Amino acid sequence: QVMLVESGGGLVQAGGSLRLSCAASGRTFFDNYAMCWFRQAPGQEREFVAAIFWSGDNTLYGDTVKCRFTISRDNAKNTVYLQINSLKPEDTAVYYCAADRITFRIPTMTAADYYWGKGTLVTVSL
Repeated sequence: QVMLVESGGGLVQAGGSLRLSCAASGRTFFDNYAMCWFRQAPGQEREFVAAIFWSGDNTLYGDTVKCRFTISRDNAKNTVYLQINSLKPEDTAVYYCAADRITFRIPTMTAADYYWGKGTLVTVSL
């Protein structure tokens, strides 16, 4: 069974930075699967944030986070990261890590296509 554990969330002032981590376990060949980050703000739907292809060579970003967020992965450590810079209060959300269920698939926006972590809360204050 695939397990994803996010860490790195917390309270930060606007303009600050955070690096979120997601450690994956329970599957072999971590580097065969795309990984994503989504977020969900209070009272809102889950939103796509970023995706990284299995090799790490290609990435995708949601329109609201481009240029401020960077997704990366370390396949040797079975870990994916999300570097968040210039944080804004509207970035306040629970951030979820997601692992594709199928190898070598271009990332989708369909929740059922992924295994999910429990999330880590990011709170941005003024």
